[in-house]
Amino acid sequence: MSATTVSSDERLLETSPLRKLLGRPELGSVVGAIAVFVFFALVADGFLRASSLSTVLYASSTIGIMAVPVALLMIGGEFDLSAGVLVTSSALVSSMFSYQMTANTWVGVGVSLLVTLAIGAFNGIMLTRTKLPSFIITLGTFLMLTGMNLGFTKLIDGTVSTKSIADMEGFSSAQDVFASTLTIGDVDFKITILWWLGLVALASWILLRTRAGNWIFAVGGNQDAARAVGVPVTKTKIGLYMGVAFGAWISGQHLLFSYDVVQSGEGVGNELIYIIAAVIGGCLITGGYGSAVGSAVGAFIFGMTSKGIVFAEWNPDWFKFFLGAMLLLATLLNAWVRKRAEATK
Repeated sequence: MSATTVSSDERLLETSPLRKLLGRPELGSVVGAIAVFVFFALVADGFLRASSLSTVLYASSTIGIMAVPVALLMIGGEFDLSAGVLVTSSALVSSMFSYQMTANTWVGVGVSLLVTLAIGAFNGIMLTRTKLPSFIITLGTFLMLTGMNLGFTKLIDGTVSTKSIADMEGFSSAQDVFASTLTIGDVDFKITILWWLGLVALASWILLRTRAGNWIFAVGGNQDAARAVGVPVTKTKIGLYMGVAFGAWISGQHLLFSYDVVQSGEGVGNELIYIIAAVIGGCLITGGYGSAVGSAVGAFIFGMTSKGIVFAEWNPDWFKFFLGAMLLLATLLNAWVRKRAEATK
C-alpha cells in the first residue's frame, strides 16, 4: 500500500467539526441558554443592565457550585438526594461548633469540612457495600440529615436557628473567602461566581485530562465492564460522593457567612434543582454522558429564568412551571442531539 493511500485513509478517519460539535453534551443546553437570554432580553426591560446580569450570575453560582459535582456523580451513574440538606448541615456544624466552643470561626470551618466529607464518604461506602440503589441510600441520608439538622439545632441552641457568630474572631476573614463582594467598575459581583467558575474548570480538567475522568465515564457507562478492565469502581464512586460533599461545604460556608445565622430547615428540595441543572446541561439519567461545562450552562439557565421572571415583573409563582418545561425541553433536545451525533458516525 502506498504512502498516499495510507494518508488518504487516515484523513477519512478524521472526525469532522460538525460531528465533534454534535457530540458535545452541552450543545443542547447552550442553544437553550441563548434562547432564554434572548427571550428575557426582549421581554424584561432591565435584564441587560450590568447590575441585573450580576444578579443573574450570583443566582446561577449558588446553584452551579453544587450542580458541578452533582453532574460528575450523575456521569458516574449515581444520584445524591441528600445534597440539598447537606449544605445546611455543613453550615450548622461550622456555626454551632464555633459558637459553643468559643473558637475561631476558621476552626469551625475546618471541622465542618471534615464532617461534611465524612457524610459524603458514608454515602459512597454504603452504596458500594450494600449494592442498594443510590436513590434509596441517599434518600435515607436525606431524611436523617433533615431530622438531625432540626433536632441538634433545637437541642444545642434552643431554637430552629443558630446563634449569631458575626462578632467572633475570624468571621471577617472567612466572610472575605466565602461571601465577599468584588466591585468591577460600578458593578458588584459575589465571590461565589469565582468559586463556581473554579469548580467548573477543575471538574472539566478531571473529566477530560486525567485517568480519574476516564474512570468516571467508565463506571457510569458500564460498571461491570469497567471493573473487568481494572477500574477502581468503589474508590471512584466514594470519591464522587465526597466531591458532592465538598461542594456542599463551600455552599454551606457561603450560606453561613452571608447571613451569620442558619435556619435548620433550609435546603430541602434544592437537591432536585441541582439534578435539574445537570440534566439540562446534558447529563443522562442513566450515566456515562455529560460535562461540567454543561452543568454550568444549566445553572446559568436556572439563574436567568429565576431572575428574568422578576425583571419582567411576572408572578414568581410560575417559576417552577417554567423550570419543569425547560427540563422536559432540554431532555428532548439532548436526546435529539445524541441521535444526530450517532447518525453522523
